[in-house]
Amino acid sequence: MMQVEIKDNKIFAPLLGKFLVLKPEEKVRQEYICRLVNDYGFSLDQMGQEIKVNNSQRGQGRAMADIVVWRNSKDKNDSKSPIIVVECKAEHITVREDDYFQGYNYASWAGADFFVTSNIKETRIFKVVKGNIPKKLEEIIDIPKADIVNNEKKITDLLKQTKAFTRDEFSKLLFKCHNIIRNNDKLSPEAAFDEISKILFIKIRYERSNTGSQIFSKENFKKAKDSYEQFKPKDGKEFYQFLFEQTKEDFKDDDLFEASEIIRIRENSFEAIVEELQIYNLSTTSDDVKGIAFEQFLGRTFRGELGQFFTPRTVVDFMVKVLDPEEGEIICDPCCGSGGFLIKAFEYVRTKIEQEIHEEKERIKKLYFDAAFDKMSEKEKEKVDEKVTDLFSKLNAELDINNEKSRLRVLSYDCIFGTDANPRMSRTAKMNMIMHGDGHGGVHHNDGLLNVNGIFENRFDVILTNPPFGARVEKSLKISEADKYTDEARIIKYRERYGKAYDEALKQVNNNIGKPLLSLYKTGTMSTLTEVLFIERCLNLLKPGGRLGIVLPEGVLNNTNLQKIRDYVEGVAKIILITSIPQDVFIASGATVKPSLLFFKKFTDEELKQYKHIVKTEKATEAALYKVESEKIIKTFPEKPNAEEKKELKEKLKQLETQLESKTKQKIKERFDYQIPIAEVEKAGISTTGSVIENELEPLELEFTTYRKANKLWENALEEVKYEIIDENIFRMELGEPIEFYGK
Repeated sequence: MMQVEIKDNKIFAPLLGKFLVLKPEEKVRQEYICRLVNDYGFSLDQMGQEIKVNNSQRGQGRAMADIVVWRNSKDKNDSKSPIIVVECKAEHITVREDDYFQGYNYASWAGADFFVTSNIKETRIFKVVKGNIPKKLEEIIDIPKADIVNNEKKITDLLKQTKAFTRDEFSKLLFKCHNIIRNNDKLSPEAAFDEISKILFIKIRYERSNTGSQIFSKENFKKAKDSYEQFKPKDGKEFYQFLFEQTKEDFKDDDLFEASEIIRIRENSFEAIVEELQIYNLSTTSDDVKGIAFEQFLGRTFRGELGQFFTPRTVVDFMVKVLDPEEGEIICDPCCGSGGFLIKAFEYVRTKIEQEIHEEKERIKKLYFDAAFDKMSEKEKEKVDEKVTDLFSKLNAELDINNEKSRLRVLSYDCIFGTDANPRMSRTAKMNMIMHGDGHGGVHHNDGLLNVNGIFENRFDVILTNPPFGARVEKSLKISEADKYTDEARIIKYRERYGKAYDEALKQVNNNIGKPLLSLYKTGTMSTLTEVLFIERCLNLLKPGGRLGIVLPEGVLNNTNLQKIRDYVEGVAKIILITSIPQDVFIASGATVKPSLLFFKKFTDEELKQYKHIVKTEKATEAALYKVESEKIIKTFPEKPNAEEKKELKEKLKQLETQLESKTKQKIKERFDYQIPIAEVEKAGISTTGSVIENELEPLELEFTTYRKANKLWENALEEVKYEIIDENIFRMELGEPIEFYGK
């Protein structure tokens, strides 16, 4: 079996017969060449690397195909049209639509039948239509193996096999696997889901660890099992349990499974599920497809069974776009459930980063592929091509999640945090985020009202959440020793990471052992409702000027019984948008409460100072007026009133106090005046059955964004990242200083 050869930061290119500098794109290319040899049966003498194609245009970069495959070596030597053209991207690069079309151009110009684009993690195959470039590329299931490339009928049949892999189908398949466990092993829906989780992680680990197109299939499982059985000690674990132990070890830093956890289904059930899932390679399936499919599966599996009501995607998309998180901002969901808000926020910021990298590449292309380029010799053009390719490769390092200096790494590891009190849901959130491309490391199983890891007061720029409704925190519930964080190794790590703020954060629990949980919150004296406590919790977690988007029961801040809650909220934050949405949206996900979407901006230090000054002056005016008016009332009563008169006096003074308080509140609102946009949406993209309908949230978001920018409700956290080319190397500019963000 052909394998990639790496030595001293060099990688061997067999099609060129020499070692090349080990770059991420080159590694992918050589891995795909191995795949063509090992899995498809092609020989090296019918392939070529970096093959020039005709019809190149200025400004399009190099017109060179990464890998070209001919029907045979003679066709290659005679410069005939190839059958396959492959374009490779670094593993961490999300392939954009314009990348597909650029590569498709190369395939079309070369006269190929198949176009492949791959970053190993995701591989997509397209039918090449001769003539005009189509508006939409037609994806097919596979390229031909070497033994059929000259069989025109089989080639034609293969070109007709459009790819059937959809999110819905993957979701249905997961649900089918779920039912296998429920039927064969008689587990509850929740327990069955846990077992599916384990198998999915085993599959992900296997397919990430094996090069080529190896899928965790029933056949591969049995082969590996036979090999394992030859050396297994008498008291050794069953092979599928052994695989799970390896998987736990690989993911041990993620706290996904307890150390003692085992697979709790029979081996025949395990094999049946492996067989069902073997049509998909989770390593090469796009994050978008498998991530959304997994979400759909979650919605069907947990609907109403765990009391978990998943926030519909249309609502999540709207709320994230309204708050518009920026690169560098720290984001949190203290009741993260399956991780919907965190995933969308991660993807939203990642897309911004990818777009900036794309724009920088376009700038570089315009810089190097100018009018002077057209006048160069072929040799000179090749040197420019190499220079541009090198710069592109270095830029791609910004999108490598394994590069500790990259922008994507910072986003994934330093900017995404969440908790959920249900261990199953926190694990699900982690899995869901891994399926979507990462950002899972900051998610924890923990009471969302208590501090953990990097989740503590005054730390976050953006909070998005859908807290539990209608439940109450019992007055008898006390903070116990079990709530203390005791992992000393991690405490040291977190202390190094967050400084003195982390020690202060620990005091929330450590200094309040034995006290009621409600005592930690000002609103705890006003209400025991979970949604109320989480409003305060979220506002506490925000930095000054931070933004909150929260799903709440309709009218929660207009409830007369909760007037003190509204007073508290208006004393620490501005309400920037209230959106009423139809109950239909949440009925589809199992909830029955009509929701509203509320958006707040915590006071900046200056706004808080201004507000407190207004309150102080108006309260002083109120006190002075009360003294005058109360004396007038007292004078109307006898000097020594009887019991009945005392009661009447007390009532009149109370009425005066209430009246003046109301006037003071009104005066404060008049002096600290700002607009509160209110919108009511009748259709939010989802019907009661979950079907797609008109989505009025989309134009509302655009309208609000225009309003928000015009009124400067908040400033962007960071300026656009700039790059400079210095001595033919590219650097990220930070505070005017060049920063190298790529390895040697």
